[in-house]
Parts: sequence; structure tokens; C-alpha cells
Amino acid sequence: MEISTLLIVLIVCIFALFLGLIIGYLLLKRSFDKKLDLILKTEREDAIKRSRSSLTGLFSEQLSPYFPDFPYSPTECKFLGKPVDFVIFKGADENNIKEVVFLEIKSGESKLNKQEKNLKETILNKKVKWDEYKVQNNQTR
Repeated sequence: MEISTLLIVLIVCIFALFLGLIIGYLLLKRSFDKKLDLILKTEREDAIKRSRSSLTGLFSEQLSPYFPDFPYSPTECKFLGKPVDFVIFKGADENNIKEVVFLEIKSGESKLNKQEKNLKETILNKKVKWDEYKVQNNQTR
């Protein structure tokens, strides 16, 4: 074989190798992009579901006092949201508060978080007190 023929064969081989690398890269990228799109779609759908669930929970929390089976008078409930959903002043409608109830609303499979558990323990251990803060007259002018 002549050198020119060898050179042509070598150039064709290098070109074929280069072309194979480009095609392989494009196929791999296409496969990766499809997998990435699927992962992103799944993650977005999951985030939307969690967001809807969270919003539904918040909506349910604030409407709970108006549900027919709610065990307290809606006018005696004061919404806080965090760290507890409601403080209920039983007897406030009659101007005779007999009990203060801390109420956490849960729906579905939701459970108390760490802070809510801590608050529950604090209340059950009767670590609750009354305090009063007086604002000085010169601070309100």
C-alpha cells in the first residue's frame, strides 16, 4: 500500500472515530435529558401535591371552628397558627372563663412536630403562668 492510501485510511478511521464519539455523546445526552426531564416532572408534581396538602391543612385549620362537629364555640377560639393553632377561652361567651385550652388541628396522617410536642409537654407539666407587662407612659407618646 502506498503512503497516500494509508494516509487516506488513517484520516477515514480518525473521522469515523470522531463521528462515533459525537453520535455516542449525543445519544447519551439525549438519554440523560429524558431521565432528567422525568425526574424534574416527578419532583414538580410531588412539590405541587405537598403544597396543596399544606394549603388544604392551613385552610382546614382556620375553618375548623365552623365545622359542625367542632367541640368548642367558634367565638371563644383565638387563632394563633404557631406554635399552636388555637387558644380557646371556654366560658368567654358568658364573660366567665373557666378553662383555657390549647388546640392543635391535624388532618390526615399529620403528627405533632418537635415544637408542638415540646409545647404539649410544657402544658401537661403545668409550666404555664400569667404575666403582665406595663408600658410606661413616656413610651406611648
